[in-house]
Order: sequence, then C-alpha cells, then structure tokens
Amino acid sequence: MALLDFAQTLYDSEFGTGLRESVLVFPIIEGLHLIGLAFSVGLIFFVDLRLLGWFLPKVPVHSILQPLRPWLFGGFALTLVTGVALFIATAVKVIVLPVFFYKLGFIALAGVNAAWFEYRWGRRIGDWSEHTILPNGVRRAGWASLALWSLAVVTGRLIPYLSYQ
Repeated sequence: MALLDFAQTLYDSEFGTGLRESVLVFPIIEGLHLIGLAFSVGLIFFVDLRLLGWFLPKVPVHSILQPLRPWLFGGFALTLVTGVALFIATAVKVIVLPVFFYKLGFIALAGVNAAWFEYRWGRRIGDWSEHTILPNGVRRAGWASLALWSLAVVTGRLIPYLSYQ
C-alpha cells in the first residue's frame, strides 16, 4: 500500500471522518495538542537554557530536570496521542506537504539528541550538574535541542497554513 493510499484510508476511516467533522472534538484535540507542546517543548526550553548557562546558572541541572521529567514525559505523551489523532483527521492534506516530513525529521533528530544526551551525559549528571559552566558536549546538546524543537514547532505551525493553498 502506498503512503498516499494509507493516508486516504486513515482519512476516510470512521474515526478520521468523525473527528474532522466534529464541531467540538477537533478543536479540543488541537487545544490539547498545544497544551502538550507547552508542557513538553516549553519545559525542555528551560532545561536547555540551563544547559547553556543562561537560566538559573547556580541551580544544579538535576534540581531542574528531575522534578520536570514527569511533566515533560506527560506532555510528550499528550502531544503524541493528539498529534496522531490530528494526522488521522487530516492525513490526505498533510501527507503531500514537504513541511510535514520536515517536522517529523526535526522531531526524530531531537529524539536522537535527547537519547544521546541521556546516554553520554545523563548517566553521570552528578559529575557535572552543579557546575556553572557545563561541559561543551552538554552545551552542544542544549543548542541542538533548542534548534531542533524550535524548527519542529515552526514547521508544525506551517502545516495548517500550507495545507489550504
């Protein structure tokens, strides 16, 4: 099955049609998607700014990251679930947009960056977390995260504008 055929199947599904045609449910799903983004990407920005030494430089990284983790993961879960629902409802319109695939690529790269950060630096957070100036690799991960999540959000916001042309 080709990608466009798969998108058409999702779009034509009872769930996709019902969601797309609902006066209340679709905007609620969109709103929840934005709330999930605020919790996930919004909070990760604060962590990234700390990694760069620009936000609360005297507070240990683990003191910022640890209490935020449940909110970050909850936000990512909410964003993922609502994003899939929004995709199903609009699949044939967004699957033809290059910006949609850019968004997915930026999200994937941000995920790889986060996994690399956890593998390389997260295991030894106690060794460097309390320093005002953090190791170069930690700061590079912060820069990459800021850039990739910013690009994912911008490309995501372009989707509704480009899909109506």
